[in-house]
Amino acid sequence: MNLLKSLAAVSSITMLSRVLGFVRDTLIARIFGAGMATDAFFIAFKLPNLLRRIFAEGAFSQAFVPILAEYKSQKGDEATRTFIAYVTGLLTLVLALVTTAGMLAAPWVIWATAPGFTDTPEKYQLTTDLLRVTFPYILLISLSSLAGAILNTWNRFSVPAFVPTLLNVSMIVFALFLTPYFNPPVMALGWAVLAGGLAQLLYQLPYLKKIGMLVLPRLNLRDSGVWRVLKQMLPAILGVSVSQISLIINTIFASFLVAGSVSWMYYADRLMELPSGVLGVALGTILLPTLARTYASRDRQEYSRILDWGLRLCFVLVLPCAVALGILAEPLTVSLFQYGQFKAFDALMTQRALIAYSVGLLGIILIKVLAPGFYAQQNIRTPVKIAIFTLVMTQLFNLLLIGPLAHAGLALAISIGACLNAGLLFYQLRKQKMYQAQPGWGAFGLKLLVAVGVMAAVLLGAMHFMPAWGEGQMLERFLRLGVLVVAGVVAYFGMLLLMGFRLRDFNRKALR
Repeated sequence: MNLLKSLAAVSSITMLSRVLGFVRDTLIARIFGAGMATDAFFIAFKLPNLLRRIFAEGAFSQAFVPILAEYKSQKGDEATRTFIAYVTGLLTLVLALVTTAGMLAAPWVIWATAPGFTDTPEKYQLTTDLLRVTFPYILLISLSSLAGAILNTWNRFSVPAFVPTLLNVSMIVFALFLTPYFNPPVMALGWAVLAGGLAQLLYQLPYLKKIGMLVLPRLNLRDSGVWRVLKQMLPAILGVSVSQISLIINTIFASFLVAGSVSWMYYADRLMELPSGVLGVALGTILLPTLARTYASRDRQEYSRILDWGLRLCFVLVLPCAVALGILAEPLTVSLFQYGQFKAFDALMTQRALIAYSVGLLGIILIKVLAPGFYAQQNIRTPVKIAIFTLVMTQLFNLLLIGPLAHAGLALAISIGACLNAGLLFYQLRKQKMYQAQPGWGAFGLKLLVAVGVMAAVLLGAMHFMPAWGEGQMLERFLRLGVLVVAGVVAYFGMLLLMGFRLRDFNRKALR
């Protein structure tokens, strides 16, 4: 299987999801603006999302996928189906208990994670009500992530990559057509999350049946495979929790800032998630099962080459995105969000957070490439130690930066922490001799810097001749933004071609 083709397929589908996500966020900004209601929803949606990352896409996938790959290659289909049934049973039980506890304890959860909201009783109650509606999403999306992990291990990358579009479609439909039927109107978004989570799970079941891995959940706590997953999950939960705790702490800080701060950070984060999701998630999705199979075959040289491939591709695609996000902060925020209840001041505040996030974009996506290098070895302790150290340092940066930069300081602290995390992961992979750089990195890096410099000059030059971004209707703004994006892409990749870059240089075959 060709890794580059797999990456292109997953990235393309993820791009569709991100585009729909921007449509969703543009509608939310237009209909609800940036204020008490959106702050309440974003907090209520963030909490089950954090737990999803801990229990499903984070710790669970890191522990489950390498062991599942081992069962698939060494123990046969029947043993693999039994293993999946036992793991599904345990995951369902744990998540059902967590979901029930979260709904019952919603007021205390809001008090602990957004204490600034308690000063406004109406805002506090609205957030509590929304959390009770959105909390079951963790159960649905975690089971969906389990299905996706299985499909990815069978190289069915496109199906799980498409799944997030269903949540965006659900939220668009509810926001456009069902908002008038809810009181307050923002409750429509809470129910949209629940409907989207159910759709994401149901969509994947026929594909599991097609590969023969659709099984009913069963409980067997004495199964050795289940215990291996649990033993791997314990440090993985700690490691993933560290990064999510960092986000919760940032939310706590933001809840004490002026109204709208949580929303400004959310909209900036959504813009940053376009390259982060399209490239970072796609790379991580493909690399983890590929590296796990390679490690199981004991081919250490190929293991190192696959990591090198991921790193080079990451630099080629992410470095220009990071620079472009910083340069195009104003065009992006004004064109996408500055309509209706979302005012010019909201766009300005969002721009500041976006520029701060762009500083750490490369680090954030490098983690998606480097961390699977440890998870595929079933070595979760090293990334955990690095994550804990990064958490402490991020909070120190929060304290230093929130005073002079307010919400943008919190975004910048996350960026600095991500770069620190990526640097330490790289150092440890080198130290443990799991990664040896392939020849040519010096010339490779120099060519990238030249191409990025040319792209930046083209973008800044084109922006100088354009009218103010607040002028014109949505279509006109989008057309101008499109011209900038096309100019930047042509300048960057054209310069790379002139310097001898070819797509075939990134062609790599994955082990079956």
